[in-house]
Amino acid sequence: MSTTKARRIFTEEVSALCPGEVRLKGWVYRLRILGKTAFIILRDCTGEAQCVIASEALKDHKLKVEDVIEISGTVRAEPRARTGCEVDVSEVHVLNRAGQTLPFQSAANVETVGLDTLLQYRPLSLRTEAVGDIFRIQAAILVYETAHVYRAEPHASSRHLTEYYSLDVEFGFIEGPEDVIQFERELLTDIFANLNVKYGELIRKYRTDLLPSMLDVPIWEFDTCLEILRADFGRTDMEDDLDPLAERQLCERAAQENGIPAVFVLGFPLSARPFYTAPRGSQGAAGGFDLLFQGLEITTGGQRLHRREDLESALRSRFIAPANFESHLAMFDLGMPPHGGFAVGLERLTCQVLNLPNVRQAVLYPRDRYKITP
Repeated sequence: MSTTKARRIFTEEVSALCPGEVRLKGWVYRLRILGKTAFIILRDCTGEAQCVIASEALKDHKLKVEDVIEISGTVRAEPRARTGCEVDVSEVHVLNRAGQTLPFQSAANVETVGLDTLLQYRPLSLRTEAVGDIFRIQAAILVYETAHVYRAEPHASSRHLTEYYSLDVEFGFIEGPEDVIQFERELLTDIFANLNVKYGELIRKYRTDLLPSMLDVPIWEFDTCLEILRADFGRTDMEDDLDPLAERQLCERAAQENGIPAVFVLGFPLSARPFYTAPRGSQGAAGGFDLLFQGLEITTGGQRLHRREDLESALRSRFIAPANFESHLAMFDLGMPPHGGFAVGLERLTCQVLNLPNVRQAVLYPRDRYKITP
């Protein structure tokens, strides 16, 4: 068994790594136990991998189809396998279990499943090849997801709107909020680099320097941020969140330390985050973060709870009856992987890119507490 943890790869990469060690994450697509040998067909968003393990070694895991698992092992050639290779399993970790009774399985022929059922159990139907293909094509057409957000926003400031455009990212099989943060670093760096190349001359009309790489933006724990605010700015009034002045002060400190006026603040108090936010450690912190850029929060994100029992517990802790969220909770009986994501406010990001003083300048027809026309 290797002492070095292999990087996680997708199943489509397995054959290219033969022979070699791999770490896979996905769902149990099929499970066959033949005497002393068991075959796990693991499926992820790119395809399938045939994994082999001794039946005895698998017994204690009590695996079933649609369970969410992580497998480590060694790839070897096997001409009889569909992809020409197999993974000899050294370790299996169950990341989450599917419910005992499912309306259908992801290997099912969806022509035999009614449309209403496919719609009701969307996370499961998306794992089927036929339904998944529809949305792979749609995603290729759309390229990215955007959504309007409507909020009963009580503020009347230069940074708040009651309607705004959200650029949403959500993905599965993460190991912590740091994975989500790294994805955003890379995404914003790519966006900024493209803006610099295509619109550098225009951008220089609004700012002295072109947009920076975000790859080295640091992560500061919320408690560390409170210490910085106390030590550097004499602030003792922050408890479970940051006010606009604190955001500007932290970006000022980040610019002094790293040359970039940006910082990811991670580990806000769990009580101040949505109920579905995963905890960070055992001291009441949340696996949620904000990205502050040039003195303004432009992103909120983090790791989500992915087990139904944890979501129910989180609801009860806030004196909310889980029964009121049954249609949402039911999705977590279908084998939900550890996941997370973030949302970037398009208008706020545009403001910071161009150093605009008011977010309304970045909206065609802004809406706030006092403006609903034209």
